[in-house]
Amino acid sequence: MNLLKKIKRKVISRIKKHKRFVKLANTVRNRIKKIIYRKLFVHTRIDERKIIFCSHLGRNYSCNPKALYEYMLKNHKFDDYEFIWAFGDKDKYSIDRGIKVKYGSLKYLYYLSKCKYWIFNAKMPGFYIKKPGQIYLQTWHGTPLKKLGLDINVGEDATFYRNKISREQMVQTYINDSMKYDYFISANKFSTKAFSTAFNIKEDIIIETGYPRNDEIVNADKKYVEALKDKLNIPKDKVIILYAPTWRDNKYTQDGYFQELNVDFRKWYEKLGDKYYIIYKPHYLISNTKNMYMNPNFIYDASEHEDINCLYIISDMLITDYSSVFFDYAALKRPILFYMYDLEEYKNNLRGFYLDIYEDLPAPIIEDEEELLNSILNIEEVEINSKEKYDRFYDRFCALNDGKSSEKVLRILVK
Repeated sequence: MNLLKKIKRKVISRIKKHKRFVKLANTVRNRIKKIIYRKLFVHTRIDERKIIFCSHLGRNYSCNPKALYEYMLKNHKFDDYEFIWAFGDKDKYSIDRGIKVKYGSLKYLYYLSKCKYWIFNAKMPGFYIKKPGQIYLQTWHGTPLKKLGLDINVGEDATFYRNKISREQMVQTYINDSMKYDYFISANKFSTKAFSTAFNIKEDIIIETGYPRNDEIVNADKKYVEALKDKLNIPKDKVIILYAPTWRDNKYTQDGYFQELNVDFRKWYEKLGDKYYIIYKPHYLISNTKNMYMNPNFIYDASEHEDINCLYIISDMLITDYSSVFFDYAALKRPILFYMYDLEEYKNNLRGFYLDIYEDLPAPIIEDEEELLNSILNIEEVEINSKEKYDRFYDRFCALNDGKSSEKVLRILVK
Protein backbone atom coordinates (compact mmCIF):
# COMPACT_ATOMS: atom_id res chain seq x y z
CA MET A 1 0.00 0.00 0.00
CA ASN A 2 2.80 2.41 0.90
CA LEU A 3 4.56 1.60 -2.39
CA LEU A 4 1.40 2.35 -4.36
CA LYS A 5 1.04 5.69 -2.57
CA LYS A 6 4.62 6.61 -3.38
CA ILE A 7 4.13 5.73 -7.04
CA LYS A 8 0.90 7.73 -7.15
CA ARG A 9 2.60 10.79 -5.62
CA LYS A 10 5.46 10.59 -8.13
CA VAL A 11 3.06 10.31 -11.07
CA ILE A 12 1.00 13.28 -9.83
CA SER A 13 4.17 15.30 -9.23
CA ARG A 14 5.40 14.70 -12.77
CA ILE A 15 2.02 15.52 -14.28
CA LYS A 16 1.90 18.82 -12.39
CA LYS A 17 5.16 19.88 -13.99
CA HIS A 18 3.39 19.99 -17.35
CA LYS A 19 1.40 23.20 -16.86
CA ARG A 20 -0.57 22.99 -20.08
CA PHE A 21 -1.82 19.51 -19.21
CA VAL A 22 -2.76 20.61 -15.69
CA LYS A 23 -4.61 23.66 -17.03
CA LEU A 24 -6.53 21.51 -19.53
CA ALA A 25 -7.35 18.89 -16.89
CA ASN A 26 -8.63 21.57 -14.50
CA THR A 27 -10.77 23.13 -17.24
CA VAL A 28 -12.36 19.77 -18.09
CA ARG A 29 -12.92 18.94 -14.43
CA ASN A 30 -14.55 22.31 -13.72
CA ARG A 31 -16.85 21.98 -16.72
CA ILE A 32 -18.00 18.56 -15.57
CA LYS A 33 -18.71 19.93 -12.09
CA LYS A 34 -20.70 22.82 -13.54
CA ILE A 35 -22.80 20.42 -15.62
CA ILE A 36 -23.55 18.23 -12.59
CA TYR A 37 -24.39 21.33 -10.55
CA ARG A 38 -26.71 22.86 -13.15
CA LYS A 39 -28.40 19.66 -14.30
CA LEU A 40 -28.67 17.76 -11.02
CA PHE A 41 -27.92 19.67 -7.82
CA VAL A 42 -30.02 22.70 -8.68
CA HIS A 43 -33.13 20.55 -8.40
CA THR A 44 -32.49 19.50 -4.80
CA ARG A 45 -34.96 20.69 -2.18
CA ILE A 46 -33.90 23.70 -0.09
CA ASP A 47 -33.35 23.01 3.61
CA GLU A 48 -34.71 25.92 5.67
CA ARG A 49 -32.27 25.15 8.51
CA LYS A 50 -29.03 25.06 6.54
CA ILE A 51 -26.58 27.97 6.21
CA ILE A 52 -23.41 28.01 4.09
CA PHE A 53 -20.49 30.32 4.93
CA CYS A 54 -17.48 31.28 2.84
CA SER A 55 -14.80 33.91 3.45
CA HIS A 56 -12.62 35.28 0.65
CA LEU A 57 -13.51 32.44 -1.74
CA GLY A 58 -12.54 29.79 0.79
CA ARG A 59 -9.12 31.21 1.58
CA ASN A 60 -9.67 31.54 5.30
CA TYR A 61 -11.91 31.54 8.37
CA SER A 62 -12.37 35.24 9.00
CA CYS A 63 -14.23 38.50 8.56
CA ASN A 64 -18.01 39.02 8.72
CA PRO A 65 -19.00 35.41 7.91
CA LYS A 66 -16.90 34.23 10.87
CA ALA A 67 -18.42 36.85 13.19
CA LEU A 68 -21.99 35.93 12.20
CA TYR A 69 -21.28 32.20 12.54
CA GLU A 70 -19.78 32.60 16.01
CA TYR A 71 -22.71 34.76 17.11
CA MET A 72 -25.11 32.01 15.95
CA LEU A 73 -23.20 29.41 17.97
CA LYS A 74 -23.99 31.39 21.13
CA ASN A 75 -27.63 32.05 20.23
CA HIS A 76 -30.11 29.27 21.09
CA LYS A 77 -32.31 30.33 18.18
CA PHE A 78 -29.84 28.55 15.90
CA ASP A 79 -29.41 25.36 17.93
CA ASP A 80 -31.24 23.28 15.32
CA TYR A 81 -29.54 24.91 12.30
CA GLU A 82 -26.84 23.10 10.34
CA PHE A 83 -23.78 25.11 9.35
CA ILE A 84 -21.54 24.45 6.35
CA TRP A 85 -18.16 26.14 5.92
CA ALA A 86 -16.31 26.17 2.58
CA PHE A 87 -12.49 26.22 2.63
CA GLY A 88 -9.85 25.86 -0.04
CA ASP A 89 -7.99 23.63 2.42
CA LYS A 90 -10.61 22.22 4.77
CA ASP A 91 -8.08 20.23 6.79
CA LYS A 92 -6.36 23.46 7.80
CA TYR A 93 -9.31 24.74 9.82
CA SER A 94 -11.41 23.57 12.73
CA ILE A 95 -14.91 24.81 13.48
CA ASP A 96 -16.92 24.32 16.64
CA ARG A 97 -20.02 23.02 14.91
CA GLY A 98 -20.97 22.11 11.38
CA ILE A 99 -19.63 20.53 8.19
CA LYS A 100 -16.47 21.52 6.35
CA VAL A 101 -16.38 21.18 2.55
CA LYS A 102 -13.73 21.97 0.00
CA TYR A 103 -14.49 25.20 -1.82
CA GLY A 104 -15.47 24.49 -5.44
CA SER A 105 -15.94 20.75 -4.90
CA LEU A 106 -19.04 18.79 -5.88
CA LYS A 107 -19.98 18.55 -2.21
CA TYR A 108 -19.70 22.33 -1.94
CA LEU A 109 -21.93 22.83 -5.00
CA TYR A 110 -24.45 20.38 -3.55
CA TYR A 111 -24.73 22.40 -0.34
CA LEU A 112 -24.87 25.60 -2.35
CA SER A 113 -28.11 24.27 -3.82
CA LYS A 114 -29.36 22.81 -0.55
CA CYS A 115 -28.81 25.69 1.88
CA LYS A 116 -31.48 28.30 2.53
CA TYR A 117 -28.90 30.97 3.39
CA TRP A 118 -25.64 31.96 1.68
CA ILE A 119 -23.30 34.14 3.75
CA PHE A 120 -20.31 35.29 1.67
CA ASN A 121 -17.95 38.28 1.88
CA ALA A 122 -16.60 38.44 -1.69
CA LYS A 123 -17.85 38.33 -5.25
CA MET A 124 -18.69 34.75 -6.21
CA PRO A 125 -18.40 32.91 -9.57
CA GLY A 126 -21.04 33.81 -12.13
CA PHE A 127 -22.35 30.30 -12.78
CA TYR A 128 -23.94 29.98 -9.32
CA ILE A 129 -27.72 29.69 -9.47
CA LYS A 130 -29.73 31.14 -6.61
CA LYS A 131 -33.07 29.41 -6.55
CA PRO A 132 -36.37 30.98 -5.46
CA GLY A 133 -36.50 30.71 -1.70
CA GLN A 134 -32.75 30.97 -1.15
CA ILE A 135 -31.35 34.10 0.54
CA TYR A 136 -27.96 35.54 -0.35
CA LEU A 137 -26.34 37.83 2.24
CA GLN A 138 -23.28 39.56 0.82
CA THR A 139 -21.40 40.93 3.81
CA TRP A 140 -18.48 42.39 1.80
CA HIS A 141 -15.14 42.93 3.51
CA GLY A 142 -14.52 46.63 4.05
CA THR A 143 -15.50 50.26 3.61
CA PRO A 144 -14.02 51.24 0.24
CA LEU A 145 -11.29 53.84 -0.17
CA LYS A 146 -10.28 52.58 -3.63
CA LYS A 147 -12.92 52.68 -6.35
CA LEU A 148 -14.69 49.43 -7.13
CA GLY A 149 -16.55 47.81 -10.00
CA LEU A 150 -18.55 50.18 -12.17
CA ASP A 151 -16.99 53.22 -10.49
CA ILE A 152 -13.49 52.47 -11.82
CA ASN A 153 -12.78 54.88 -14.67
CA VAL A 154 -9.79 53.88 -16.78
CA GLY A 155 -8.74 53.90 -20.42
CA GLU A 156 -10.41 51.61 -22.95
CA ASP A 157 -7.32 49.38 -23.20
CA ALA A 158 -7.02 48.81 -19.45
CA THR A 159 -7.13 45.23 -18.16
CA PHE A 160 -7.93 43.82 -14.73
CA TYR A 161 -6.61 41.07 -12.50
CA ARG A 162 -4.00 38.50 -13.42
CA ASN A 163 -6.14 37.07 -16.20
CA LYS A 164 -6.24 40.54 -17.83
CA ILE A 165 -9.96 40.80 -18.51
CA SER A 166 -11.37 44.00 -19.97
CA ARG A 167 -13.24 46.62 -17.97
CA GLU A 168 -16.51 45.47 -19.52
CA GLN A 169 -15.83 41.88 -18.48
CA MET A 170 -14.79 42.97 -15.00
CA VAL A 171 -17.95 45.01 -14.55
CA GLN A 172 -20.09 42.10 -15.71
CA THR A 173 -18.65 39.85 -13.00
CA TYR A 174 -19.91 42.30 -10.37
CA ILE A 175 -23.33 42.62 -12.00
CA ASN A 176 -23.71 38.83 -12.30
CA ASP A 177 -23.15 38.54 -8.56
CA SER A 178 -25.10 41.59 -7.40
CA MET A 179 -28.23 40.48 -9.27
CA LYS A 180 -28.46 37.61 -6.78
CA TYR A 181 -28.16 39.69 -3.58
CA ASP A 182 -31.03 39.77 -1.12
CA TYR A 183 -29.10 41.77 1.48
CA PHE A 184 -25.82 43.65 1.42
CA ILE A 185 -24.16 44.87 4.62
CA SER A 186 -22.96 48.46 4.84
CA ALA A 187 -20.87 49.96 7.63
CA ASN A 188 -22.06 53.56 7.07
CA LYS A 189 -24.03 55.88 4.79
CA PHE A 190 -20.93 56.62 2.71
CA SER A 191 -20.52 52.91 1.93
CA THR A 192 -24.19 52.58 1.02
CA LYS A 193 -23.82 55.16 -1.74
CA ALA A 194 -20.50 53.75 -2.96
CA PHE A 195 -21.74 50.15 -3.12
CA SER A 196 -24.98 51.08 -4.85
CA THR A 197 -23.08 52.63 -7.77
CA ALA A 198 -20.09 50.27 -7.78
CA PHE A 199 -22.20 47.10 -7.88
CA ASN A 200 -25.35 48.48 -9.50
CA ILE A 201 -27.58 47.53 -6.59
CA LYS A 202 -30.65 49.23 -5.19
CA GLU A 203 -30.16 50.91 -1.84
CA ASP A 204 -33.22 49.16 -0.39
CA ILE A 205 -31.35 45.84 -0.17
CA ILE A 206 -28.41 47.48 1.62
CA ILE A 207 -28.62 47.19 5.40
CA GLU A 208 -26.70 49.79 7.43
CA THR A 209 -25.89 47.77 10.51
CA GLY A 210 -22.14 48.20 10.85
CA TYR A 211 -19.81 45.25 10.26
CA PRO A 212 -20.34 42.17 12.45
CA ARG A 213 -16.57 41.57 12.57
CA ASN A 214 -16.15 44.87 14.43
CA ASP A 215 -18.21 43.64 17.38
CA GLU A 216 -15.09 41.83 18.60
CA ILE A 217 -13.01 45.00 18.30
CA VAL A 218 -15.26 47.31 20.27
CA ASN A 219 -16.16 44.67 22.89
CA ALA A 220 -12.54 43.67 23.63
CA ASP A 221 -11.47 44.44 27.21
CA LYS A 222 -8.01 44.52 28.77
CA LYS A 223 -8.17 40.87 29.82
CA TYR A 224 -8.97 39.85 26.24
CA VAL A 225 -6.06 41.92 24.89
CA GLU A 226 -3.65 40.29 27.36
CA ALA A 227 -4.87 36.83 26.37
CA LEU A 228 -4.35 37.56 22.67
CA LYS A 229 -0.82 38.81 23.28
CA ASP A 230 -0.03 35.66 25.23
CA LYS A 231 -1.44 33.49 22.46
CA LEU A 232 0.65 35.20 19.74
CA ASN A 233 3.71 35.70 21.96
CA ILE A 234 3.61 39.48 21.50
CA PRO A 235 5.62 41.51 24.05
CA LYS A 236 3.59 43.39 26.63
CA ASP A 237 6.23 45.99 27.47
CA LYS A 238 6.58 47.56 23.99
CA VAL A 239 4.63 49.87 21.69
CA ILE A 240 3.00 47.56 19.14
CA ILE A 241 2.78 48.94 15.60
CA LEU A 242 0.61 47.16 13.04
CA TYR A 243 1.92 47.73 9.50
CA ALA A 244 -0.76 46.58 7.02
CA PRO A 245 -0.14 47.54 3.37
CA THR A 246 -2.51 46.50 0.60
CA TRP A 247 -1.90 44.84 -2.76
CA ARG A 248 -1.27 46.67 -6.05
CA ASP A 249 -3.41 45.77 -9.06
CA ASN A 250 -0.40 45.91 -11.40
CA LYS A 251 2.10 43.92 -9.30
CA TYR A 252 1.67 40.22 -10.01
CA THR A 253 3.21 37.05 -11.42
CA GLN A 254 1.71 33.68 -12.36
CA ASP A 255 1.85 32.69 -8.70
CA GLY A 256 -0.08 35.68 -7.38
CA TYR A 257 0.22 39.32 -6.40
CA PHE A 258 3.46 40.40 -4.77
CA GLN A 259 4.47 43.27 -2.56
CA GLU A 260 7.52 45.33 -3.39
CA LEU A 261 7.95 46.35 0.20
CA ASN A 262 9.36 49.85 0.06
CA VAL A 263 10.47 49.94 3.68
CA ASP A 264 13.83 49.30 5.27
CA PHE A 265 13.17 47.47 8.53
CA ARG A 266 16.82 47.71 9.48
CA LYS A 267 16.43 51.46 9.36
CA TRP A 268 13.23 51.21 11.39
CA TYR A 269 15.04 49.29 14.12
CA GLU A 270 17.97 51.71 14.17
CA LYS A 271 15.60 54.66 14.49
CA LEU A 272 12.95 53.23 16.81
CA GLY A 273 14.97 50.86 18.97
CA ASP A 274 13.77 48.24 21.42
CA LYS A 275 10.83 50.25 22.68
CA TYR A 276 8.81 49.32 19.59
CA TYR A 277 7.63 46.06 18.04
CA ILE A 278 6.25 45.73 14.48
CA ILE A 279 3.50 43.39 13.32
CA TYR A 280 3.73 43.10 9.53
CA LYS A 281 0.42 42.04 7.94
CA PRO A 282 0.16 42.35 4.14
CA HIS A 283 -3.12 41.92 2.24
CA TYR A 284 -4.21 38.28 1.97
CA LEU A 285 -3.82 38.34 -1.84
CA ILE A 286 -0.08 38.98 -1.60
CA SER A 287 1.83 35.75 -2.09
CA ASN A 288 5.36 37.16 -2.02
CA THR A 289 7.18 39.88 -0.14
CA LYS A 290 10.35 41.04 -1.87
CA ASN A 291 12.03 42.65 1.12
CA MET A 292 12.27 39.67 3.42
CA TYR A 293 14.55 41.04 6.18
CA MET A 294 12.54 40.66 9.35
CA ASN A 295 14.36 40.56 12.69
CA PRO A 296 12.17 38.32 14.90
CA ASN A 297 13.11 40.38 17.95
CA PHE A 298 11.66 43.47 16.26
CA ILE A 299 9.09 42.18 13.77
CA TYR A 300 6.33 39.60 13.87
CA ASP A 301 5.59 38.41 10.32
CA ALA A 302 1.82 37.95 10.31
CA SER A 303 1.60 37.19 6.58
CA GLU A 304 -0.02 33.83 7.34
CA HIS A 305 -2.26 35.26 10.05
CA GLU A 306 -5.68 35.20 8.44
CA ASP A 307 -7.92 37.14 10.80
CA ILE A 308 -6.65 40.69 11.21
CA ASN A 309 -9.12 41.61 13.96
CA CYS A 310 -6.96 40.32 16.79
CA LEU A 311 -4.01 42.27 15.36
CA TYR A 312 -6.06 45.46 15.58
CA ILE A 313 -6.92 44.71 19.16
CA ILE A 314 -3.35 44.11 20.38
CA SER A 315 -1.71 47.01 18.51
CA ASP A 316 -1.20 50.56 19.73
CA MET A 317 -0.88 52.18 16.32
CA LEU A 318 -1.68 51.42 12.65
CA ILE A 319 0.40 52.20 9.58
CA THR A 320 -1.26 51.51 6.26
CA ASP A 321 -1.52 52.88 2.72
CA TYR A 322 -4.62 52.41 0.53
CA SER A 323 -6.08 49.49 2.45
CA SER A 324 -9.54 49.86 3.94
CA VAL A 325 -8.26 48.49 7.27
CA PHE A 326 -8.15 51.99 8.77
CA PHE A 327 -11.94 52.28 8.62
CA ASP A 328 -12.21 49.40 11.09
CA TYR A 329 -9.18 50.39 13.13
CA ALA A 330 -10.54 53.89 13.70
CA ALA A 331 -13.30 52.33 15.82
CA LEU A 332 -10.58 51.90 18.48
CA LYS A 333 -9.69 55.61 18.31
CA ARG A 334 -5.99 54.74 18.25
CA PRO A 335 -3.30 56.51 16.18
CA ILE A 336 -3.09 55.94 12.41
CA LEU A 337 -0.42 56.93 9.89
CA PHE A 338 -0.70 56.65 6.11
CA TYR A 339 2.54 55.69 4.38
CA MET A 340 1.87 56.16 0.65
CA TYR A 341 5.32 56.03 -0.94
CA ASP A 342 3.86 55.43 -4.44
CA LEU A 343 0.94 57.84 -4.17
CA GLU A 344 1.31 59.52 -7.56
CA GLU A 345 1.42 56.22 -9.45
CA TYR A 346 -1.46 54.75 -7.49
CA LYS A 347 -3.65 57.82 -7.71
CA ASN A 348 -3.11 58.46 -11.42
CA ASN A 349 -2.57 55.03 -12.97
CA LEU A 350 -4.57 52.55 -10.92
CA ARG A 351 -8.04 52.77 -9.39
CA GLY A 352 -8.53 56.21 -7.92
CA PHE A 353 -10.29 57.04 -4.63
CA TYR A 354 -13.81 57.67 -3.37
CA LEU A 355 -12.55 60.16 -0.79
CA ASP A 356 -10.51 63.31 -0.92
CA ILE A 357 -7.56 61.69 0.81
CA TYR A 358 -6.07 65.02 1.89
CA GLU A 359 -9.28 66.27 3.50
CA ASP A 360 -11.16 63.15 4.61
CA LEU A 361 -8.57 60.78 6.05
CA PRO A 362 -8.20 60.87 9.86
CA ALA A 363 -4.42 61.24 9.88
CA PRO A 364 -1.52 62.61 7.81
CA ILE A 365 -0.31 61.15 4.49
CA ILE A 366 3.41 60.46 4.47
CA GLU A 367 5.45 59.65 1.35
CA ASP A 368 8.97 59.68 2.85
CA GLU A 369 10.25 56.90 5.13
CA GLU A 370 12.31 59.21 7.33
CA GLU A 371 9.25 61.39 7.93
CA LEU A 372 7.26 58.25 8.77
CA LEU A 373 9.73 57.21 11.46
CA ASN A 374 9.82 60.71 12.94
CA SER A 375 6.01 60.70 13.07
CA ILE A 376 6.06 57.41 14.98
CA LEU A 377 8.46 58.88 17.53
CA ASN A 378 6.28 61.98 17.86
CA ILE A 379 2.91 60.28 17.62
CA GLU A 380 1.36 62.26 20.49
CA GLU A 381 1.97 65.50 18.59
CA VAL A 382 0.52 63.94 15.43
CA GLU A 383 -2.58 62.93 17.40
CA ILE A 384 -3.10 66.45 18.73
CA ASN A 385 -2.75 67.97 15.27
CA SER A 386 -5.15 65.41 13.74
CA LYS A 387 -7.77 65.29 16.48
CA GLU A 388 -10.39 67.40 14.72
CA LYS A 389 -10.09 65.39 11.49
CA TYR A 390 -10.14 62.09 13.39
CA ASP A 391 -13.30 63.04 15.30
CA ARG A 392 -15.07 64.01 12.07
CA PHE A 393 -13.95 60.77 10.47
CA TYR A 394 -15.17 58.67 13.40
CA ASP A 395 -18.62 60.28 13.35
CA ARG A 396 -18.92 59.75 9.60
CA PHE A 397 -17.62 56.18 9.28
CA CYS A 398 -17.54 54.44 12.67
CA ALA A 399 -20.70 55.51 14.49
CA LEU A 400 -22.52 52.21 13.84
CA ASN A 401 -19.84 50.19 15.63
CA ASP A 402 -21.85 49.58 18.79
CA GLY A 403 -20.80 45.97 19.38
CA LYS A 404 -24.22 44.66 18.29
CA SER A 405 -23.93 44.52 14.50
CA SER A 406 -24.15 40.69 14.33
CA GLU A 407 -27.40 40.78 16.27
CA LYS A 408 -28.83 43.48 14.00
CA VAL A 409 -27.92 41.63 10.80
CA LEU A 410 -29.39 38.31 11.90
CA ARG A 411 -32.58 39.93 13.10
CA ILE A 412 -33.07 41.08 9.49
CA LEU A 413 -31.76 37.95 7.78
CA VAL A 414 -33.55 35.22 9.75
CA LYS A 415 -37.03 36.37 10.58
